Amino acid sequence: MDLLNTLVDKGLRRELPSREEALAVLATSDEELLDVVAAAGKVRRQWFGRRVKLNYLVNLKSGLCPEDCSYCSQRLGSKAEILKYTWLKPDEASKAAAAGVAGGAKRVCLVASGRGPTDRDVDRVSKTIEAIKEQNEGVEVCACLGLLSDGQAERLRAAGADAYNHNLNTSEGTYGDITTTHTYADRVDTVQKAHSAGLSACSGLIAGMGESDEDLVDVVYALRELDPDSVPVNFLIPFEGTPLAKEWNLTPQRCLRILAMVRFVCPDVEVRLAGGREVHLRSMQPLALHLVNSIFLGDYLTSEGQEGKADLEMIADAGFEVEGAGTTTLPEHRADALAAAGCGSHAQSGCGSHQGGGCGPCGSESVPAAAAEVSEARTDLVAVRRRGAGTDLAPNA
Repeated sequence: MDLLNTLVDKGLRRELPSREEALAVLATSDEELLDVVAAAGKVRRQWFGRRVKLNYLVNLKSGLCPEDCSYCSQRLGSKAEILKYTWLKPDEASKAAAAGVAGGAKRVCLVASGRGPTDRDVDRVSKTIEAIKEQNEGVEVCACLGLLSDGQAERLRAAGADAYNHNLNTSEGTYGDITTTHTYADRVDTVQKAHSAGLSACSGLIAGMGESDEDLVDVVYALRELDPDSVPVNFLIPFEGTPLAKEWNLTPQRCLRILAMVRFVCPDVEVRLAGGREVHLRSMQPLALHLVNSIFLGDYLTSEGQEGKADLEMIADAGFEVEGAGTTTLPEHRADALAAAGCGSHAQSGCGSHQGGGCGPCGSESVPAAAAEVSEARTDLVAVRRRGAGTDLAPNA
């Protein structure tokens, strides 16, 4: 296909595809799917080889969030029967993080539900970061605490945080359909604060909330403009007890097309396969490794994921390798820009998490362009997390 040859050439040059080309990827047929995966895989291998970075989530504070994000099981008014607990102590969080590191995780993501941290919360998380770094040499720590106030990103960086996650989730045009308690602009501002403080910015999206192809392209192009270093791609987990519980709009094939589009638009960025992969990709997960170079290991914030051992076997069986702690994830040009800037500013060469606490998908009333792709509800695959952080049971890592 001329389209795929063009997109590969552009990806190898870090050149932005046209919107029409990005939309065309989402419109390809199932018969063309393996060609699409193979093409995007060439771009992935150019910048990341066959390495897969493992990330591990620690939910520091679960449930009882005052925000009304429609996709989130921790939202205001959620009837989802998830774990609810207040802040973990630094030693509890460090113990939870150690399980992920022992399983091969290179980065630990510390997440807390809520609109955003108070200064006291930042102090608490700073002590947690210090405890994790003390006990796990070389581990990266990413914080995801919601909207940041002035000076808080700098304090997290001083405490040892390497990155900050705050997802855009959906397009600016549909953002008001999923959340009313804060704005799209609020989210952009927090990503920019992370950049300015010298943190590696992490910002992504949630697909499967009923959004159109145009919405998906809009949010990915907005991410490229923001230029985060990592882009998590979440697929909506339709939790019973949330407004989007009936939104089953994804098939494995559509998920792969979405991931390929993100890779073409953000060729040299850490694209992370995040929440919902087990629910929507199912047995097609190994194919996604040809598109992404990063995944979450084990469980998520409020839902259970694939067994950690199965994640590692999947990576090996598909011919990939777990990225070691001594390896720099980002391509040299991006890693050098981050190290040299100290202010988080990158050359505008590429595009820069996870569903659950602090931010997620869209409930727009537009109809997906590929409406025929809607799959049957697989509520049997949505399991509420009952182990790990906040419980007495061993974590899944």
